[in-house]
Amino acid sequence: MQFAILGPVEARRPDGTPVALGGPQLRGLLALLALDAGRVVSAGRLIDGLHGEHPPEGAAEALQSQVSRLRRRLRDGGAPDGLVEFTPAGYRLAVDPADVDVHRFDRLTGQARETPDPAGKIELFTEALALWRGPALDGLADPPRAARLAELRLAATEDRVEAGLALGHHDRLVAELRELTREHPLRERLAAQLVRALHGSGRSAEALAVFAEVRARLADELGADPSPGLADAHAAVLRAAAPAPARRVPVPLAGFVGRAELDRLTAALREARLVTLTGPGGAGKTRLAVEAAARAAGEVCFVELATTTEVPRAVLAALGLREQGVLAPGAPADPADRLAAGLADRPLLLVLDNCEHVVAAAARLVGRLLGECAGLRVLATSREALGLTGETLVPVGALPAGAAARLFTDRAAAVAPGAAPEPGVVTRICAALDGLPLAIELAAARLRSLSADDVAARLGDRFGLLSRGDRTAEPRHRTLRGVVEWSWDLLDPAEQRLAGRFAVFAGGARPAAVERVCAGSDAVLTGLVEKSFVQFGGGRYRMLETIRAFCAEQGDDRRAAHAKYFLDFACAHEPKLRGADQLTALAELTAEHADLHAALRWSAGEDPGTALRLMAALSWYWWLRGLRSEATPIADTVLAAVGPEPPPGLAEEYVLCAIQASDTDVAIEPILRRLDGPLRYPYLFLLWAFSPRTKAEDGERLAALIGEDAWSRAFAGIGDGLGAQYRGRIAEAEAHFSASLAAFRALGDRWGEASTLEKLAEFADWRGDHGRFRELMDESVRLAGELGAVGDAAELLCRRADGVLRAGDAEAAKADYEAAAAQARAAGTPLTVARARGGLGEIARRAGDLAAARRWYSSALGLATDPVTGGETRIRLHTGSGWTAAAEGRLDEAAELHQEALATALEHANLPGAAQAIEGLAGVLAGRDEDERAAFLLGVAVGLRGAPVTGDADVAGVADRVRARLGAGAYAEAFGRGRELPPEQAVEEAGQRRFALGS
Repeated sequence: MQFAILGPVEARRPDGTPVALGGPQLRGLLALLALDAGRVVSAGRLIDGLHGEHPPEGAAEALQSQVSRLRRRLRDGGAPDGLVEFTPAGYRLAVDPADVDVHRFDRLTGQARETPDPAGKIELFTEALALWRGPALDGLADPPRAARLAELRLAATEDRVEAGLALGHHDRLVAELRELTREHPLRERLAAQLVRALHGSGRSAEALAVFAEVRARLADELGADPSPGLADAHAAVLRAAAPAPARRVPVPLAGFVGRAELDRLTAALREARLVTLTGPGGAGKTRLAVEAAARAAGEVCFVELATTTEVPRAVLAALGLREQGVLAPGAPADPADRLAAGLADRPLLLVLDNCEHVVAAAARLVGRLLGECAGLRVLATSREALGLTGETLVPVGALPAGAAARLFTDRAAAVAPGAAPEPGVVTRICAALDGLPLAIELAAARLRSLSADDVAARLGDRFGLLSRGDRTAEPRHRTLRGVVEWSWDLLDPAEQRLAGRFAVFAGGARPAAVERVCAGSDAVLTGLVEKSFVQFGGGRYRMLETIRAFCAEQGDDRRAAHAKYFLDFACAHEPKLRGADQLTALAELTAEHADLHAALRWSAGEDPGTALRLMAALSWYWWLRGLRSEATPIADTVLAAVGPEPPPGLAEEYVLCAIQASDTDVAIEPILRRLDGPLRYPYLFLLWAFSPRTKAEDGERLAALIGEDAWSRAFAGIGDGLGAQYRGRIAEAEAHFSASLAAFRALGDRWGEASTLEKLAEFADWRGDHGRFRELMDESVRLAGELGAVGDAAELLCRRADGVLRAGDAEAAKADYEAAAAQARAAGTPLTVARARGGLGEIARRAGDLAAARRWYSSALGLATDPVTGGETRIRLHTGSGWTAAAEGRLDEAAELHQEALATALEHANLPGAAQAIEGLAGVLAGRDEDERAAFLLGVAVGLRGAPVTGDADVAGVADRVRARLGAGAYAEAFGRGRELPPEQAVEEAGQRRFALGS
């Protein structure tokens, strides 16, 4: 809880909302305690503070009552008990003094006075003074305390002004000082500061008039002469000791949105004599230079070069220096010579804004002046560096997302007050405009006549949309097109040609790609980087989207070469996704994601054969990255362009495209049956199996076409293992998965290792080998994480939680389920969210909270709707719901739920899932005292699964009850008959209602 007495007395909750304190007596009591926060205040001091020198009778008893009421008010506002303590010596507000604004004020002003840097002083004093919300102790009767605090406030204000004067902020302080001297007409320090501010702003006559007025007032009202400080300020004006620059730093009309470059720039100006802000047009270089110049100590001269080609003369004019005296004979001196002479002994920060079109002339002048004028520092802004030895570059790029949104919102509020745009729309607009401040400001200005949604929708024609700007700005800053055209016109023909071609890259490019697609030389590309038309970092060249859109209008069409390059790139990386280079290949494909998709979109309409090849080469990348739906709209376009038959030699590519299309009515089964092995893309089998068009005979046909290379055989082993597991042959399945794991380990394929480890862990879990299960699952989760497969890692966390729960550690299982749900939500995989919710339902059910279990299962079922991949999850959810219903005595409902689970398992030929449902039905029969039939079904379940599941508390409970009622011999006989039932017969009978009901 925070306490405020610098203004109306308040107590505030952590969220900033005020606590209702009541009348002035309680607020006064709180203020007195807060003034000495953390220290004991005697009852006498409190009474004196509340009532003055003549307290009423019974003041001590009244104080106790007031303390009790204050405690109650604070407690009702959310404060902990004991915030106001009683001791034999008095009362204490038991809080950290930092929680009281007056103590924070004291700390900040103390730090400011110890700070040597004037800019740091201003920052600390400003933060301290911002704590004041009005007169201290407002509304309470304690004039001496209030007066002392007001004096501290005024002294801090004077100290802040002093720091501003030290930084040369004379002009911006004049208005504030005039107001302060009106409020405190006999305050001589303020009067002296106003005299200095006026003189430093070039208004010496006004400064002398202020001094004369104050001197007369002091004589008339106090009979006193001016203090030494005021007299010194007057003498400085008379001596003209501190001439002001002829050109002051521009004062912006709008607020500044902070950015990290300002801190780097300020630091660079302390260390270097030449600092250049570089970056594309509209990045905010000028505004940063203005802010840095305003903070700089000493004299500053700002020179705008955008409208001139005569750099030395522009600097002379800004400094107010003449080339020659009026009465001097002879020819005028060279402007550069005059500047060197005029600045030889003058400490000055010279700001040269917009040097790019005169970069050579600016570099010559700056080089000479820095060499001859020891006190000179130069800050330049340019779209390319000046290229001088000792130059420090501070690149200015896009605003970060948060700062960009603040800028848009701030400028939007100025043109359309009261209608704050939706944050998501603002984020989209700022991202589309590359975070360029000028573009964002132009877009915000359009809110005068358009909604934010309309602006976002029209950004496809950004140059038309953002064609109205500040009428007072330079022409090149009035429109977005003007900004880019200014830079374009500064390029030579070779640079313009390469820039136009580079626009074909949607996500930037590596040097090899630029060379092959654009036929550009390193020298020309370097020129584009130096002129801020192209950015370089992390081994890649990039172009801002705004610049790219302009260049695309100027350049020749390189999309065919672009598609060819990225087809070759994808084909070269596709085999690497199936081995030790998997992570590297994934990272390199991800880096080119935007361009791979751009090549796909173009070729889908212009070159379907290339599109088919590129889709096939990217299919496994999409699978490993969890981006399987991204290809669907492109696949639809390609299929429509190609028609019902594949081009010659592209049958396998055509099938992969069809698998990923949304139209499942395309008749590709005949094409499948014409394929000859071995498959060039062996994972086609997996993609087919998880597609809605799966057919058993086609799956067998595809499996037979898997090749003999090491990866294909290891992959085939997974299919063989799943087939054996689903048929209840667990030992055979475990052998297949173990062999595949060894092969994938030898290849270094993390996806294969993670997949097989998860299945082997499942078998260890069934056997009750919890240590082995945890070891295998932990490795599988780790490998999925290395792949960046967030959705798969979440699914594996659910499977790990299942085993941990069976081992009896409900807390660890809950942590895994909750982590899985969070990851799955972030990854956009609702089926895994359903899986995790089902697990949380299991935990609730086992803890006896059946109502919570029902809620979890119900919410999960609404997410497990996928007809192909949702089957196993629906089995789990229906059986969990069935066990819940049985525990509540609703056996008919439980039977229906287990029957639903059984039907889903049989539909997917999932014998372990069928076993799970049949065990649930055995529980229903046990609840009806049909013990022999229940024992029989428990045996059938083990036979179908191929092994019992050790640690399943539900099944163990049913078995124990039935065995106790039947006797061990009869139980074993019925269980044995069920276990020996051939799986084919069990499956056939399981599809009939009498199988479950025992009728």
